[in-house]
Amino acid sequence: MKAQVLKKYDDGLAADAWVELEEVPDPKISRSSDVIVRIGGAGVCRTDLHIIEGIWRPHMDPTGDELLPMIMGHENAGWVEAVGKEVEGIKVGDPVIVHPKISGGTCLACRRGFDMHAPGSFPGLDCNGGYAEYLCTSERNVVALPRTLAPKDVAPYADAGLTAYRAAKKATRHLLPGERCVVIGAGGLGHIGVQCLKAMCAADIIVVDTSDDSLALAGKIGADHLVKADGNEVEAVMSLTEGEGAEAVIDFVGEKGTTTKGLAMTRPMGSYYVVGYGEDIKVPTVDMVITEKNIIGNLVGTWAELVELMALADRGLVELTTAEYRLADANKALKDLHNGKIHGRAVLIP
Repeated sequence: MKAQVLKKYDDGLAADAWVELEEVPDPKISRSSDVIVRIGGAGVCRTDLHIIEGIWRPHMDPTGDELLPMIMGHENAGWVEAVGKEVEGIKVGDPVIVHPKISGGTCLACRRGFDMHAPGSFPGLDCNGGYAEYLCTSERNVVALPRTLAPKDVAPYADAGLTAYRAAKKATRHLLPGERCVVIGAGGLGHIGVQCLKAMCAADIIVVDTSDDSLALAGKIGADHLVKADGNEVEAVMSLTEGEGAEAVIDFVGEKGTTTKGLAMTRPMGSYYVVGYGEDIKVPTVDMVITEKNIIGNLVGTWAELVELMALADRGLVELTTAEYRLADANKALKDLHNGKIHGRAVLIP
């Protein structure tokens, strides 16, 4: 099969090309629970850029010479191509979306439903992923798609959408009508998060972004207030919240100063949900004690939450804005993402 292969890290993201299109062996069924998926779409995620620049190296490849070469791609959807002998409930030809974490199913985290915290593999991060024509996963990881949804249109839901949904779901559990939620970053994850919030609660949604195009998109999909991140965004949010700050702030950026600003926008006893990453959070402990603010991390989501998200998409309550690229053009997609040219999500199509 054809696949885009990452062969070396690029700490400065300065290389002309990061992945190489090659012929590699097709994945094979090795376990009775295995499922081979013919890729219909593979999302291009900022995490892929972080993998290339080595941010994940201390966690996934501490010696720096064991993981690569590797096929990236952890947001995958397609059609079932082959199944192991014990697979039930899905058949060859079924359209599916793939939960990104492959786990065994018997550990305590799995039995509680938190597959993403269980031991296992994460295709595209620590083993071969979906920047390819085929992907091997597990029966536990596939979610059957409603016939209204095409794989190429939903692939980024597998991580970006699922992560945005999980953060929004946490926030909506305490947001009441008339309260406020700030969304920092209305790009690939943020525009999904805005729609999830709109579908699941009645709080006012304030979107903060550096891009006029992203703000315009946020306005079309339900944001109540739009704030340009021009250096005065904290003051603007405080003005919109009577000087108190928002009950919830969801930060889909997590770098370039947004963590400090996001916490400043969070009112006392409010919750700051960090989704994007790239910088450290630095806050005096006395401030945390006095304000009783909560800082909450968000890692992808559960298999059940992916089912819930597909239900929202099936009803038309959440829609992805995507830019399609051929698999052969993976470097262009990655470069466009790095250079801020993509509003929504990029998807590679074999």
